[in-house]
Amino acid sequence: MIRTVLRPAVVVGVGGAAGVSAVRRLGRRGIPVYAVDHRRSPLGFHSRYSTPIRTSDPDADVAGFVAGLLELAERIGQPAPILPTRDEDLNAIARSRDQLGDVFLCPFPPWSVLQAIQSKRHQILRASEIGIPVPETSIDGTLPADFPVLVKPSAPAGFRERFGVQAFRCETARELADALTAASRYEPLVQEFITGGDGALYTVGAYLSATGKAVGVFCGRKIRQSPPRVGTCRVGESVWVEELVESGLELLRALGFVGIAQVEFKRDPRDGRFKFIEVNPRLWQWHELAASCGVDFPWIAYLDLLGKQTRPVTSRGRRGRWALTFYDNLRPAFVKPPYVDPFLARDDPRVALSHCARVARRSLARR
Repeated sequence: MIRTVLRPAVVVGVGGAAGVSAVRRLGRRGIPVYAVDHRRSPLGFHSRYSTPIRTSDPDADVAGFVAGLLELAERIGQPAPILPTRDEDLNAIARSRDQLGDVFLCPFPPWSVLQAIQSKRHQILRASEIGIPVPETSIDGTLPADFPVLVKPSAPAGFRERFGVQAFRCETARELADALTAASRYEPLVQEFITGGDGALYTVGAYLSATGKAVGVFCGRKIRQSPPRVGTCRVGESVWVEELVESGLELLRALGFVGIAQVEFKRDPRDGRFKFIEVNPRLWQWHELAASCGVDFPWIAYLDLLGKQTRPVTSRGRRGRWALTFYDNLRPAFVKPPYVDPFLARDDPRVALSHCARVARRSLARR
C-alpha cells in the first residue's frame, strides 16, 4: 500500500493557545507541521505533532527571522502554507513577501493592504464609513466626554506581551495621561468604555478566499476573560448571531481582506446595538472552538492555499464551549463538560504537562 505524503505546513508563533491548536489541527490530519518560534521552549515545541524550528525574534532581528524561514523553505522543497498566530510574526512575513512569497503560501493579503488593516484607526474609520456602529473614539484627537475610557494601541504588535492586557482602562484624567505615555510607541487611541460584562463580547471568525468567498464562518462570544474587561478569552462559547456575521463579512470585504481573520464586537447595553471593536487578521486565541463546531480554520486555509476546492462551512446550529482550565496565578476555570481546552489533550500529553508545570511555577513564584 502506497502512503500519500501530504505537503508540510508551517505554524509561526507556537507559545500560546492559537499556535498549539493550529499545530494539532493540522497534525491530526497527518500533515507534517513545522512549529516555528523565537523562544527557547514554547509549548508548541512539546507537541507530538510538531517539528520544532527556532528562529530569530522578528522584532529584534527581522533579517535573521527571514533567513531562518528561507532555510526552512529550502528544507521543505516546495511552497508550503504558513500560518502566523502573532502580529509580530505576521507583519514580518508580510513585509518580506518579496523574499518569502515564492516559497510560502500566505493566508493574508499583501503588505500594501495588510498594513492599513493592522491600524485600529483605519479599521474604525472603515467600519464607520460602511455604517457599522463603533464606540466613540478619539480618531481626530477629541477625547470621549466621560470616564471610564480605554487606551488602546492602534498598532498592536507587542502591546499585550509588554503590558499583559489588550488595553488600559482609565477612570481619571491622571490615569489617562499615564496610559497615553506608557502606550506612546503603539500609536494609542482613546475610546469610550462600553459597559457590560465579558459575555457582551462577540466574535466572528472567517476565512475568505482570494475571490472574497466566505469558505468558513464561525460566531461565538466570550463568557469570561482575564483580566476582566480588558483581557483575553478564558471561557468562550459558540453562538450564531446573523447580524454580526453579515457585518463582520461586510467589513472584511470592505477592508480588502483575504484569508483568516477574527472580527470582534461588543453589545452596548444602552441601546442594544453591537459596536465594532477590532479586526485581528490571523488565527486568534480560541479558534479551536470553531474547529470543534465544524469550522477548522487551519485545515480550511491549508486546502485553499493549495488550490483544493472546499465546501463552505459555518458554525450555525453548532454549540460548544472552550476554556483555559489552568491559567497563570488564577483559580481553575472549571466548565461543565464537554468543552475544548487548547492545552489539555489525551493524544498530546507533553503539552499539557508542560503547561501545568509552568502555571504551577508562576503561581508559587507570586506567593
